[in-house]
Amino acid sequence: MFADRQTLELWSGRTDPEADALRWHQCIQPLTVNSAPGMALLGFACDEGVRRNQGRVGAAEGPTAMRRALANVAWQRQGAAYDAGDIRCADGDLEGAQQRLAEGVCLLLDAGHLPLVMGGGHEVAWADWSGLALHLAKTLPKPRIGIINFDAHLDLRDPVQGPTSGTPFTQIAAHCATHGWPFHYACLGLSLAANTRTLLRRATELDVLIREDHEIREGSLERIGAELDAFAAGCDALYLTFDLDVLPAGEAPGVSAPAAHGVNLVLLEPLIRRLKASGKLRLADVAELNPALDQDGRTARIAARLIHTLALDLQTGSEQQERKTA
Repeated sequence: MFADRQTLELWSGRTDPEADALRWHQCIQPLTVNSAPGMALLGFACDEGVRRNQGRVGAAEGPTAMRRALANVAWQRQGAAYDAGDIRCADGDLEGAQQRLAEGVCLLLDAGHLPLVMGGGHEVAWADWSGLALHLAKTLPKPRIGIINFDAHLDLRDPVQGPTSGTPFTQIAAHCATHGWPFHYACLGLSLAANTRTLLRRATELDVLIREDHEIREGSLERIGAELDAFAAGCDALYLTFDLDVLPAGEAPGVSAPAAHGVNLVLLEPLIRRLKASGKLRLADVAELNPALDQDGRTARIAARLIHTLALDLQTGSEQQERKTA
């Protein structure tokens, strides 16, 4: 779970002559066993779940594209950030890759890091949640993990024929039911056109908090933010998963299933910052970037922007001012 030389060489870019003008490629560090707690980027180079779900494959190259896009982003973080390398699924063994990712996420959490996983298909969610569950179960008998999924899809399909990119939250719900854990799931940006009535009924049965794509607009952000505050208050830890297909196709073309409607990033970023401000965010991932379908690298740049936003310290001036005026 350490970055190899080829991965580290992706971190290259512009160097400015001015003082205090650093970029990510100048500040990211390779993860070591002695690294002080910080944000740890971990790639999940896998789209086997997308293939099984009959989607357009290519997301296995997502981590590479995210690193390249992030390399030139201005460095605004105070704390450390590390590259922990990639977990790969080159042989179709999705279950094995998910297990390795879960173990890697758990190890990062045990070491005090904030893992940020770069997908990969949304099958990353089952593995990431499992890693957080492994970590929390060491100290909490029944951890209350809140899942916030920015996504056009519920991903509550039946995994009876095996896991796919469309089954992670059904798998999580089943695990919670088996172990007597509470299941807390919120899906923001859902498209009714992309979810069958069966999936919607399953969401109702599981008491999923849903906000549809058309509901998320400028005038509703404070109300939805308050709902997320209440959601977070009932959880021990939060797991944020951002499926890039929640964005409009024109904004994020490089995904497995582009959204006809979607929700603009400008509306979702304030909600992400609100979740960060809760102090309970322990894990995040960005999924479904498909570089082969990405016109002019637009989706990769959005993924880099999301990572940058998640990496910002809460003490950053702009965020601090937003909280004062909220």
